[in-house]
Amino acid sequence: MDIQKELIAEYDRETANTRKVLEAIPEDADFGWKPHEKSMALGRLAAHVSDTNGDWAVHTLTRDRLDWTPDMTPDNPTTKAALLERFEKQVAEAKPELAKMTPEKWDSNWKFVAGEQTWIDDTKYNVWRTWVVNHLIHHRAQLGVFLRLLGQKIPGCYGPSADEM
Repeated sequence: MDIQKELIAEYDRETANTRKVLEAIPEDADFGWKPHEKSMALGRLAAHVSDTNGDWAVHTLTRDRLDWTPDMTPDNPTTKAALLERFEKQVAEAKPELAKMTPEKWDSNWKFVAGEQTWIDDTKYNVWRTWVVNHLIHHRAQLGVFLRLLGQKIPGCYGPSADEM
């Protein structure tokens, strides 16, 4: 098995699924809406999904360490069009970086540090699997719940959804 080929194919599948979910957000959605006081706002969650698929993927693939500072919190898009533009730009940046990966690079260490606290310290491969792909799927599912609460149809990601049957 060519694991690099499989990782690229998986990224492409999950990117397509993410695009479908982001496209399901209504054009007139209130990006400040929250289903609960402890929830992220719709726009923040959608941006986080996009950033995980794109910017976070790029950081994982191109750096050995990410030092988080409070000023690194990205701006949240306020419209669906801005969100989708951001998503497509980030994916276009991530795909060639993923294609460049080698077994040696996958085995190298990656750290996520905030001040004196290390939040992640693992191989790039494990960070990719856990903090890019799995983390993306987790938050994309949360976004699906937000869409359902807004009365929207949910696109199928792994076969048809109940709305598509």
